[in-house]
Parts: sequence; structure tokens; C-alpha cells
Amino acid sequence: MRGPRHFRGDQMLCALGWSGGKDATLALDRAVRQGLDVRYLFTIHEGTTGLVRFHGVRRELIARQAAALGLELVEGRTHPADFEAELLRILDALRVRGVEAILFGNLHLADVRAWYEERTTARGFRHLEPLWGTPPADAAAELVARGYRARIVSVNLELGRPEWLGRVLDAALLEELRRTEGVDPAGERGEYHTFTYDGPLFRHAVACEAGGILEIEGHRIQDLVPV
Repeated sequence: MRGPRHFRGDQMLCALGWSGGKDATLALDRAVRQGLDVRYLFTIHEGTTGLVRFHGVRRELIARQAAALGLELVEGRTHPADFEAELLRILDALRVRGVEAILFGNLHLADVRAWYEERTTARGFRHLEPLWGTPPADAAAELVARGYRARIVSVNLELGRPEWLGRVLDAALLEELRRTEGVDPAGERGEYHTFTYDGPLFRHAVACEAGGILEIEGHRIQDLVPV
């Protein structure tokens, strides 16, 4: 069912770390189904390019995603500040907005989770991980089964396969990923990254089209252009 969500006034106010991809989308979906009051997304893009790092998604598309989801987007940018400084600035801005809990879409990388958890809890937030411990193949399959539409927009050329670029994440691709030796089916080690453009929580699809192909920091990226 599409459309705005309604929350009880006594719920804990939450914000979700947002890359625009499938794991963040599934974390939001699970959080909403669990009754959490998620009103904010936050993201940090490269200040020199305006792209989300590694995903290569334009900040304009991230803003359109947030609007389609009916959520407020809080943005940060690297250069001249570094990633950690921007994250801490965003956390402080979310605290001013009354946010009490910070959510992330991590699956099983303990070092990544620990890095974020140390910083969010130090700022006085609860740290929540709706996907934590979910087998990667199950998480990707759940996203597809829930009716979300996500496209592979970035492939790590050392870990993934260039021919995945531009493909929609569906049952056939998931089976191919499962059969590929040495690959995390959910791309949790960075094999690939996605952009989610439609699904149950979206009020409407995020309209975009394929632009050129970029190569940045060892990643081949399909530039998506807003339309």
C-alpha cells in the first residue's frame, strides 16, 4: 500500500542512514512494519562530485527518493570536512529535531556496525539495526518479495562483475548472485550497490534514466539522470 504513514505520538522518533540502495530501503521497510516512527533520512555525499560515495548516485535523486517516501532528508557533504566530522554534525542536527534513535541497514559487518554505533551512542542516541543477522541472500530476496524495485548502479571491479551494471534486482539475478563463487549475494562486502526507485513505501516511482558510465575509485558506475 502506498502513501503516508501515521504514527502514535508516544513513539520514539528515528532517523535512518540512507544511501539510496536496497539495504537502507529494507531497513526502512522493516522499521515501519515494526512500528518505529522514522521521519528522517540522512546521507553524506562527495562534496566535489555531488555523488553518494561508491554508489555514484546523484544527490538530486536521493532528494527525490526522500520526497517520494514522504520523509525529510538531512544532507552532509565531504570536502572540506571529512566523513566523520559531517556525520557528527548531522547527528547534532537530528538531535535538535528531537530524534532519539539512529537506524542503519548493516547485515553482518561487525567492524562497520561498531564504528557507527560508537559515534551514535556517544551522541546520546539509541543505535538500531533492523537487518542485523539476516543472511545476505535472505535480505536481498525479502526486498524483491516485498515488491521493491532496485537497479545495480555501481560494481566494484575487483569484487563484482561489470555485466551486472544496470540490471534490476529480481529473482533471476538473485539466483545468479547466489551461484557466483566468492560473492556476497547482498553485496555486503561492496561487490555492488543499488538504487531503489519504487516499492510499497513510495508514493510514486522515482523517474530516472541511464546516463553515461563512470569509473571512480575502482567502481564502474551507471550514472542515473533524473527525468
